[in-house]
Amino acid sequence: MSFIALIIKNLVRQRIRTGLTVLGISMGITTVVALGVVTSSLKESAGEIIRLGQADFMVAQEGAADLTFSLVAEEDATALAAYQDVARAEGVLFHVVHVGSNPFFFLVGRDAADLAASPPSSMEGRLLAPDAIDEVMLGRRAADELDAKIGDTVTIDDISFRVVGTYQTGSLWEDGGAYAPLTAVQEMSAKSGVVTAVYITVEPGADAAAVADGIEDDFENLVTIADVGEFGKVDQGVEFMDAANIAISVLAVGIGAIGVMNTMIMSVLERTREIGILRAVGWSGRRILRMIIGESLLLCVIAAAVGTALGVLATRAVLLIDMVSNLMEPQYTPDIFIRGLIVAVVVALLGAIYPAVRAVRLTPMEALRYE
Repeated sequence: MSFIALIIKNLVRQRIRTGLTVLGISMGITTVVALGVVTSSLKESAGEIIRLGQADFMVAQEGAADLTFSLVAEEDATALAAYQDVARAEGVLFHVVHVGSNPFFFLVGRDAADLAASPPSSMEGRLLAPDAIDEVMLGRRAADELDAKIGDTVTIDDISFRVVGTYQTGSLWEDGGAYAPLTAVQEMSAKSGVVTAVYITVEPGADAAAVADGIEDDFENLVTIADVGEFGKVDQGVEFMDAANIAISVLAVGIGAIGVMNTMIMSVLERTREIGILRAVGWSGRRILRMIIGESLLLCVIAAAVGTALGVLATRAVLLIDMVSNLMEPQYTPDIFIRGLIVAVVVALLGAIYPAVRAVRLTPMEALRYE
């Protein structure tokens, strides 16, 4: 019998115990994978709005609990527009409202002149007119969900707007929301004189990173965000989810290792005489060690496969809920699955250490006398 076949045979001897151990470990890996997908997906959706209007970076209030809670005075937006090497600075106001079946309708207040300077790359109809307060441009996804066409009237937060155009940017939140006049959104949200963020486009040839650093130095309580990795500056929820992901991974390792250790100790105890015979016929302690660790690794790799599959299925099931599908599109990046596999391998090694050492320390005579 080959070495691999022996490892498989040892695992299938106690099918119920092996199955329950695999199930227990896979539940932890399912959670790790599912939370990883959710975190990655939300980051991707959030990252899409960082470069609204093809801006180089955005400026927001430092330490805001969430980007939508960020408040930047319009005076600061004006000062940013005059900052060295800044070609354009657009202040926008984000307002999340319940529209139709979407509780996370992403309404973006934009000045008509700024919108005209950086219109959506794909649109139908026309842009918002200067000084208009009752016009709206719907994202294509939002228009489809509301069954609204150009010329129709839609109600947003109890206010009627006439649809003058539709657009598509590729951003889930933008395409599922709308552009409305900045003054109208400020009045609607009771945030007169402030914006959520300022989008900065630098002069051709200017160093965007240097401009961003200068702004952070010169403007108190404002931070710049150029990519999703910096989103934690203004959205504590992102940092919380990252921390939760790490905590759950550690918890999965701890619980899984205990389960594997219990299974492998029972397996070693039940096979004590068999291990003694193997030692008596010439098996080295190192080979016994490889056998025990091999069984543990195979057990956890199977659990990783099951847990990963369940994690993917769980996220797909959650995305069937409209409220969730309006917030994110699933991102199945390789690092998520690698993280699940790493958790499984660490669980296998930690869970196998004590049983393997115990098996190696058995002398043939001690093992053969074991009842």
